[in-house]
Amino acid sequence: MAAISGLIRVMEKAARKAGGRLRRDFGEVEHLQVSRKGPSDFVSKADEAAERVLWDELRAARPDWGFLLEEGGEIEGDPDKPRFIIDPLDGTSNFLHGIPHFAISIAVQEPKLGGGGWGDVVAGMVYQPITDETFWAEKSRGAWLHDGRLRVSGRRKLDDALISTGMPYQGHGNFDEWLKIYGKLGPQIAGVRRFGSAALDLAWVAAGRYDGFWESDLSPWDTAAGCLLVREAGGFVTDYRGRSQAICAEQVIAGNDPLHSRLHKIIAEALK
Repeated sequence: MAAISGLIRVMEKAARKAGGRLRRDFGEVEHLQVSRKGPSDFVSKADEAAERVLWDELRAARPDWGFLLEEGGEIEGDPDKPRFIIDPLDGTSNFLHGIPHFAISIAVQEPKLGGGGWGDVVAGMVYQPITDETFWAEKSRGAWLHDGRLRVSGRRKLDDALISTGMPYQGHGNFDEWLKIYGKLGPQIAGVRRFGSAALDLAWVAAGRYDGFWESDLSPWDTAAGCLLVREAGGFVTDYRGRSQAICAEQVIAGNDPLHSRLHKIIAEALK
């Protein structure tokens, strides 16, 4: 096992503290399902409270670093220091409906050398509070689930592959684009899963539970940690044109080498 760095320990401490609160709030959501008001307002507050815990913990440990927060937006720090990219509750709809599949995502992104924007993601963590699973990675040090090394799936054939995705829904995503891709891909694969958390989808690709993943119309906090996890587990992450970026969010294809290549080719053909 790789020695756990101080940075990963800081991130895990913050994630576990926020995750404990989310677990308690999740129990309350299940009771609120039968109320007249419904759980929506409560979940919004749970999301914001988790983000505040993460902010407080990480800021105390790295006071001069910046933040990119799903709820709080961008908070500038020392321009020569990294920033945290945080989604305090990825899988909000699952949480809202009492479905125990959601995660906290934390990534660390370095500034570009010489200034002018942001460069590589050098650390990432996806923490699933209900199962108490911590997926983490650091650049050039591999991807891990607790103290076990992660490797992407070794499957090479599409007809053996289980692929995850996110589907368009009201006000989000491109229905025509998704249908074109699924129309080409669906008949060639063993199955498709849509579980509602891109951060966990990518972590599960890194762990070999899924063989691949595609989705579009995401945000950096959805994918920043997951992209690093897949790459450090030996996989590939690109956009639909095959470009490898530090954070793929607008368009994401992830998988091992042969399956990523096949997914990229099918998606490119579908969108001609």
